[in-house]
Amino acid sequence: MLRLTATQARQGASWAAARMLQMGVVSGDRIAIAPHNEKDIDQAQSQQSSIIMSMWGALSIGVIPVMVNPDLSEREREYILRDSAPSVVFDTTASLVALTSNCEGSYPLPPYPLGRPMHYTSGTTGKPKGVWSGVLTPEAAAGLWATEIEMWDCSSRDTSLVHGPLTHSGPLRFALYTLLAGGDVLLPGWFDAELHSIAIAEHRPSIAFVVPSHMQRLLERPGDLAQSPYRMLVHAGSACPPVLKQAIHDWAGAENVWEFYGSTEGQFTTMPGTQWASWPGSVGRARPERELRIIDGTIWCAPPEYGYFEYWSAPEKTAASWQVIDGKRWFTVGDLGRLDDQGYLYIEGRREDLIITGGMNVYPAELEAEILAFDGVHDVAVFGVPDERWGQKVCAAVVGNPDLDLDALSTRLRQDLAGYKQPKEFFVVDQLPRTASGKIQRLKVAGQLGLE
Repeated sequence: MLRLTATQARQGASWAAARMLQMGVVSGDRIAIAPHNEKDIDQAQSQQSSIIMSMWGALSIGVIPVMVNPDLSEREREYILRDSAPSVVFDTTASLVALTSNCEGSYPLPPYPLGRPMHYTSGTTGKPKGVWSGVLTPEAAAGLWATEIEMWDCSSRDTSLVHGPLTHSGPLRFALYTLLAGGDVLLPGWFDAELHSIAIAEHRPSIAFVVPSHMQRLLERPGDLAQSPYRMLVHAGSACPPVLKQAIHDWAGAENVWEFYGSTEGQFTTMPGTQWASWPGSVGRARPERELRIIDGTIWCAPPEYGYFEYWSAPEKTAASWQVIDGKRWFTVGDLGRLDDQGYLYIEGRREDLIITGGMNVYPAELEAEILAFDGVHDVAVFGVPDERWGQKVCAAVVGNPDLDLDALSTRLRQDLAGYKQPKEFFVVDQLPRTASGKIQRLKVAGQLGLE
């Protein structure tokens, strides 16, 4: 288990910033952090360390890192690299390690990174778009990072254990919060229930960000899990079943467990575990410096100025996500919900355009377009069904020729799309439910198949 200290991370980020300036990268540019998955655990840990330091160094000089998920297929990677137009692409562990290693000279890092990384997310159109926040002023950067560090009470006494991929926003942010506060980060290389249970017992980390499936796998593994060392165990990314939520509270103590509701675009609420039993089903109240509203059943949030974002090269999508109310800018990601009279938010209903499986977002429109391109497919609906381990399971109902080869379709999808997007089950149907205007009613498909 690799331990990255704040001193080591700051030095590596300083070297990375200096090297990028020597390369001619300037403020406002983008770089791509796009390494492939490593099979050797030592290399995987080294990759995680260099991702953190490269990202920190880039943001320190106003360069926005584009974080590319290593689980994506080559075609998906190429789309992001083409769309984001980075000045430099770091696509190997060796290139990232070289960027963050000793060099002549270093760059004096500002107190806080001058922005946040760009992550790609999809949506109803199925075309992934980068969430772009640009370069922040030092004052706005302090608001962005210091507010989070204060909210999660990070300090130099903390050790954070990474569970998820560092190209994803949640694991990356919590690692950097800890380092900015002067603490250490434990880098396992990848998530493995046995490896993480040993780390919990031996290293006694005090902070972790997890998705519910991480805790499901830790708590169900054979053998006892060591007594929780966490003073702050934070989960998000997908709905947490009440039975699992109670098991997490029993293990870590409700006073040490927090949930938050957010998205790649922005953060909405926090919910301390001590309030969960009194407001069952809620995801908490608005974060500091934010307001929430429900408009026609849809959740809208007014963030601070540093929380503004755009969709990269998609002005129409940006415009549809923002509106001005009472002189404030409000955004939505399309989630449905309600607020009670004390300001607690409840997510209501299910979005047709999003499946969350193991904390990963899968957008049906993207997958449907791929399946429709296969010979013999006439119609398709991609939908999610509840799953105890993953939260939701990706499924597809297909209308096609009698000789449609589903095995060949699955093989094609494995070549072109990330593994977490693959349908776990295919169902051949005669027709799909549609509205009078012809729109597929995805939420009805599972019911018709008897899967709810």
